[in-house]
Amino acid sequence: MATLVNVYRKNQRNLLFLCLDILIVSFVLYVTFELMFSTITSYTALGSSEMLMMVAIKIISFSLVGTVLKIHRIDWRYASIHEMKQVAIALLSSDLILYAYNQFHFGAGLGMMIAVQGLLAFNLILFTRFLARNHVFDVFKPHSNHPGRKALIIGAGDSGQLVVRELKEHRTTVLHVVGLLDDNPHLQSLYVHGVPVIGLTDDLERIIQEHGIEVVILAIPSLPYARRLALLKRIEKTGAESHALPMISELATGKVSINEIREVKIEDLLGREPVQLDISGISRHVEGATVLVTGAGGSIGSELCRQLIKFAPAEIILLGHGENSIYLIERELRGLGTETRLHPVIGDVQDEARLEDVFRTYKPDIVYHAAAHKHVPLMEDNPLEAVKNNIYGTKHMVDVADRHNVSRFIMVSTDKAVNPTNVMGSTKRIAEMVVQEKARSSETIFAVVRFGNVLGSRGSVVPLFKEQILRGGPVTVTDPEMTRYFMTIPEASRLVIQASVLSRGGEVFVLDMGEPVKIIDLAKKMIELSGFTTEQIGIEVTGIRPGEKLYEELLAASELCPEANVFPKIFVGQTRPFKTVASVLHLIETLRDDREALTYLLLFIANSDDLDRDIDRLFTHGVKRMRPYIAGTRLADGS
Repeated sequence: MATLVNVYRKNQRNLLFLCLDILIVSFVLYVTFELMFSTITSYTALGSSEMLMMVAIKIISFSLVGTVLKIHRIDWRYASIHEMKQVAIALLSSDLILYAYNQFHFGAGLGMMIAVQGLLAFNLILFTRFLARNHVFDVFKPHSNHPGRKALIIGAGDSGQLVVRELKEHRTTVLHVVGLLDDNPHLQSLYVHGVPVIGLTDDLERIIQEHGIEVVILAIPSLPYARRLALLKRIEKTGAESHALPMISELATGKVSINEIREVKIEDLLGREPVQLDISGISRHVEGATVLVTGAGGSIGSELCRQLIKFAPAEIILLGHGENSIYLIERELRGLGTETRLHPVIGDVQDEARLEDVFRTYKPDIVYHAAAHKHVPLMEDNPLEAVKNNIYGTKHMVDVADRHNVSRFIMVSTDKAVNPTNVMGSTKRIAEMVVQEKARSSETIFAVVRFGNVLGSRGSVVPLFKEQILRGGPVTVTDPEMTRYFMTIPEASRLVIQASVLSRGGEVFVLDMGEPVKIIDLAKKMIELSGFTTEQIGIEVTGIRPGEKLYEELLAASELCPEANVFPKIFVGQTRPFKTVASVLHLIETLRDDREALTYLLLFIANSDDLDRDIDRLFTHGVKRMRPYIAGTRLADGS
């Protein structure tokens, strides 16, 4: 018996069943013989020692056969006829052994009594399982005063009853099922696992309000998509949380909601393995250093902070103009329990005096400049704001970093700076030139990191597509032939950190991101990974927006350098030569109030193959006379 106890010690519930069964078979055997058959000669001839021997034989044989059949390891919440047969076989086997013992020692006369006590024991054992399955024993357990959030289930069919049953198993910690809705009139007022069917789907809003429903679960997998989406939208309008039915186990723990139809992994969209950079050499540069990150609340800036803090810098200055985003990243980093001191700083890179104060106060050793305006269509409509933030902001940063003898300065740039057709890309290219020019004369190591679209970042297509899929479509694509290079946020941040170690000053680092991806293929993949088809969620082509290109380039033809691979998956481009950006900044300043002329100027400068020659032309002829040669993209050589 000690061995049996050891076997079941890990599951106290089944050990309880074993003890109950032993008590039942002993009690039933004794009571049957004592009360029902006490007048039979065969029984009266039995002494107390013989009776105890029969009880012992019954207990041992039943326990041994039960162990072989594993009847005390059954989860009776999910038991069926098969499990009942196992119990019957165990009892019948023990009764046959008891009958054989009786025949050998006492002869005929006790067969009927053994059969009766066997039937009684079988019924009592099944009765205990029924009580356990319906949680009668749970009244002896301590319960929370809060049974869980009030839940309503739509669908009283097979799936609905499975959901009710599963949630009732978890009722003390997750949800309290108030009722079910079903459009079948024959199910109205019936009960499913003790939960009433309280109305039709037409009554949804009224029932949610009357019963104070917090969570609604749609448990009709066969429901047509249009009808399903309509119900979910009605639920959303009531303010209740909505869940669909992919998996019962996920529903029971609240992991799947309509706001997370199916989590799309960014790596699944990449079309290649994420680049894993060797960052072992970073520690000696970052550990113990004071690091400043601009745009620390943004997608790239915040990920930079997450990656940097792993290398135990002494301090990280989180600089940004959005108070909420800075608060969130600071709270997240503090939650890591790191010894790195965090300094949340609200400031704008356009405010040079504020930057001067920050650098003087914290004395950073390394600066990662990720603050920028990056939304292409918005910057087409607001070119001066792009200039102020992307160009002037970068100039303020490099000037202040130079004056305070910062060790390393890394600017985050974009592939849209290559042969740009838009204001945003043009301002980023000119900002690169500002950094490169400062690198020629400063003791600080200045460098630029250029990469493509970042999957999942703010303003990227992934959040937009996800939102459109949640609304039921369509997913909008500007052109079926449009392609982009893509990388993940961690890849981008690691590249920036790696570049800060590799840089010797003035480089433009580029990540080898594999083959470009068609945006329409990305949209199709997101729809499929979300659990839908393109028939259910359509794709609509809307046309190219102002400033957009069909394809992006990481380096212009004149910037390519085949031998410039300085690290696996990283190479350095040779950007177009120029003498100074001072004249460029002067021209920009003179045209800042003329939006159209400013836009032409930015595109002209950023696309020039010979900047010094073209700047002379601009000073000689003026921007307005040069517009016919710009043609919205680049100046043709020799024109």
